Amino acid sequence: MGARRTVPALALVNCRAITLDAAQSEGDAILVEDYRIVWVGDGSHLSPATLAAADVINCGGKTVVPGFIDAHCHILAYAASLIAVDCSPDSVSSIADILREVGARAKSTPHGEWIRAFGYSEFELTEKRHPTRWELDRVSPHHPVRLNHRSGHACVLNSLALDRVGIRADTEEPMGSTIGRDMETAEPNGLLLEMDAWLEGRIPPLTDDELCRGVSQASRQFLSQGVTSVMDATPSNSPDRWNLLRRFRTEGKFAPSLSIMPAAGRLNEFESAGLGYSWADGLSTLGHAKMVLTRSSGRLFPDAEELRAIVEDAHSRGFPAAIHAVEAEAVTAAAEALAASRAPGLRDRIEHASECPPDTLEALLRARPVVASQPRFLRDSGARYHSEFGDEARWLYRFKALSDCGVVIAASSDAPVSAPNPLIAMHAAVTRCAASGEVIGADERITAQEALEMHTGNAAYAACSEGKVGTISIGKHADLAVLSDDPTKVAAEDVSEIEVTMTIAKGKVVWQG
Repeated sequence: MGARRTVPALALVNCRAITLDAAQSEGDAILVEDYRIVWVGDGSHLSPATLAAADVINCGGKTVVPGFIDAHCHILAYAASLIAVDCSPDSVSSIADILREVGARAKSTPHGEWIRAFGYSEFELTEKRHPTRWELDRVSPHHPVRLNHRSGHACVLNSLALDRVGIRADTEEPMGSTIGRDMETAEPNGLLLEMDAWLEGRIPPLTDDELCRGVSQASRQFLSQGVTSVMDATPSNSPDRWNLLRRFRTEGKFAPSLSIMPAAGRLNEFESAGLGYSWADGLSTLGHAKMVLTRSSGRLFPDAEELRAIVEDAHSRGFPAAIHAVEAEAVTAAAEALAASRAPGLRDRIEHASECPPDTLEALLRARPVVASQPRFLRDSGARYHSEFGDEARWLYRFKALSDCGVVIAASSDAPVSAPNPLIAMHAAVTRCAASGEVIGADERITAQEALEMHTGNAAYAACSEGKVGTISIGKHADLAVLSDDPTKVAAEDVSEIEVTMTIAKGKVVWQG
């Protein structure tokens, strides 16, 4: 331990390390040199000289776990949501509330500038419906308004916004998308489903100052929850967006380690820029090819044949596939496409795999992709699931059934759909309890240890980075989260009460509560 160091050694002592490493299952001290873990074990074995040469953190008996990994999120959308008008269920309960908040922002915004609002859920509103363009017009006649649904797959535009982007009564719907219309006049009512790709370029992006402010806030939110690595799964990721996110990393505005999924339809652009799968430069890593399979318009888009062609194209370029699939029909089709297009050495994924009745489960077991799921959705949307699915809600987010059959499940927030708080997500996976009290699929409960692995080692596996992060092991990055209690020891209902007291990324303290 006397080797020359470029960064002072760091020693965590008086801790309870949950290493998740079979070769070294526990320890009460961790030693870091530069940015890697060099020792884990019994702190009494550390010499006074070693401790004297280190920056010592006395954890006071607290639990240390591997830094959490968010296996699927959308950084720029999350950043935008943090500076938008907050219309989440925690802030509004009715359309009147939404109009009040949007109207307040309009009063402080110059005429003609866009107002962005985020997070509404029609199920949580008193009216149990989406707002309309005409309602938004009442409080913002001089500003184009975009109100995003919490799911990220719908939005409402007011009349000025519809005019700005060119949506009128005779506008044809893009394939796989829906333009909501008045039942009598067919006039667009402002609701747009699966239209984000179409809207991109038609709505001005955030200014650089706004982006910097939002990304900095997003970074702080991730770090404050012990998240040290994230995977951006935005389906429109281009080389320009890759360079933008890398710039934020260079400037220190986004601190967690970053893996970026390229859009499957833009792989040729990445290749032209000399970027292939797993390309890395210390700022970011190029990950899976992201593709989206939806059923929002009543049929699958793309269809099975086209999906298989997209997967095969990604594989031929050396990229594993990451397929967004939520509905049972879509999950089955995604699994079948992967099973039919196996590429040795490539680790494919299905993002969400939300609805999983028995026949869909069988298709997943034939394909055996990594599943990137969102346990917190059970808490945040459990009441909706209970209402819409009834008894069949037991087929949602089948963590136990999949893991018992050997499918690796990685956890994620899908931020901004849900906030990145792994301990709340772990609580949801362990209890299957909605915030409103309903239990969704009690038979799919898993242990706290399994839920912790979903947020650490399994998520590292999903990113093909298990050799670098995911466990507290010698040689791996010193990415650590210090917790107020041990999630594997407390009562299941108390897991969400645990707090992150410190976050360490690559051997540096990056957040402290």
